[in-house]
Amino acid sequence: MDRLVEALRPTLAVGAIVGVAAALYLLGDQVPNRPEMALAAAVVVLVLGLTLVEPVALPLLAMPLLLVGARLGLGGVDLSVSDAALALAFWPAVFLSRRPFSPALRNLLWLSGIYQMSTLFTVLANPYRLNAVEWVHQWLLIGGALVVGWAVGRGGYARQGLALVVISGVVLALLTVVQGMIQVASGDLAPVYPRWPFLMHKNFVGTLLAFVAVVAYVRPTWTGWTKRWSLAAFWLMVVAILLTQSRQALIGLGVTLVVVALRRDPHQKRSKTIILAVAPAMALVGSLVQEQVESGNVHNSVFQRISWIGDTIELWQSVPWFGVGMRYWVAGRGLPFQPPNAELEVLASAGVVGLVGFVVMVIGALVVLWRVDPTFGTLAFAVVLSRVVQSQFDIFWVAAQVSVPFVVAGVCLGAQAFAQEAEVTRRLVDAAREPVGHAPGYAT
Repeated sequence: MDRLVEALRPTLAVGAIVGVAAALYLLGDQVPNRPEMALAAAVVVLVLGLTLVEPVALPLLAMPLLLVGARLGLGGVDLSVSDAALALAFWPAVFLSRRPFSPALRNLLWLSGIYQMSTLFTVLANPYRLNAVEWVHQWLLIGGALVVGWAVGRGGYARQGLALVVISGVVLALLTVVQGMIQVASGDLAPVYPRWPFLMHKNFVGTLLAFVAVVAYVRPTWTGWTKRWSLAAFWLMVVAILLTQSRQALIGLGVTLVVVALRRDPHQKRSKTIILAVAPAMALVGSLVQEQVESGNVHNSVFQRISWIGDTIELWQSVPWFGVGMRYWVAGRGLPFQPPNAELEVLASAGVVGLVGFVVMVIGALVVLWRVDPTFGTLAFAVVLSRVVQSQFDIFWVAAQVSVPFVVAGVCLGAQAFAQEAEVTRRLVDAAREPVGHAPGYAT
């Protein structure tokens, strides 16, 4: 497969140029009446030029856009900016990124393939458009995200890629904190739903900032970030998450920080005092839940989730083996809501067969990433673990909230392969410079 991709690269480059030229020609007569066409054409040409010069350009530029959940209205297709950026970045990543894939990445892609095969049964058993589209979409969120991250890391841009993610998170956190301070000053202690530049749900913001907080806290040595800068970014994320009052984000972040703090890393020492900070966060979550339970309001999020869980189990029992199909809550097939738990969602959508594939993929991915050298594997494991924990208390298959951790994991694996190649090259250069008479094992 790798040889085939290498052989096709020149053909793909020529085909891309011809295709874009044809598209520009067809759009030419539209430009006078629709100036936005000229802008779109200019962007296409710029991106193509950057890709031909540096294949990693588009995947790298897509990194900050992966955190944008705004919806795009493209011909009636409901698509997020995050999904669009990932889809566009995938093609140069899969065809032009450095090969071969590392063993860890190949294992992760195989695990993703196992899940896809297990959910293919529900696509065949429930033939409707959204089901098939979501089947492809879910692979892109995991398999595609891994490949995009790999392209960035393997191309030598791991530091820049993660920096773009953290900087984007800092901007989002600042917007959340500013709005939160305005609310608090007016006596409003309700969760913060950032409204600018577009309305965002508190759980969307909270979970994304939790990923960025993990990246800033782990701070792999190969990023070259200073401890002061990383900790400042980390605590900013924590404050913003607290203002959103996203319970699943706090739980996911807390569990992940404990695991990272307890894991031994010969290249980086981390203080275990962070564990002491996790306890108050967990206490806050418990307090929020207790407050909702004691309120007696059957329409709050706690009682609503309990009701949804029961309804979802009842729906699954109607088609236990293959489920009722993915995105059934949008397609009008059954219940009108997305289940608030990862395994329950897969069970209702793809049945027992799909759930087995999902569990194999998730546990297998964590095992694979745990076995990677801690210098690169700790961050990869931590962000994926954070998402797994979050999804025990809320929906799982949501654009950026799935793709971001797997892109980061791909970046880490690509960075490891890049570092290994650089080390081999350095040793070869040193060996070439060594005088023949001084070769190891020979007397002079």
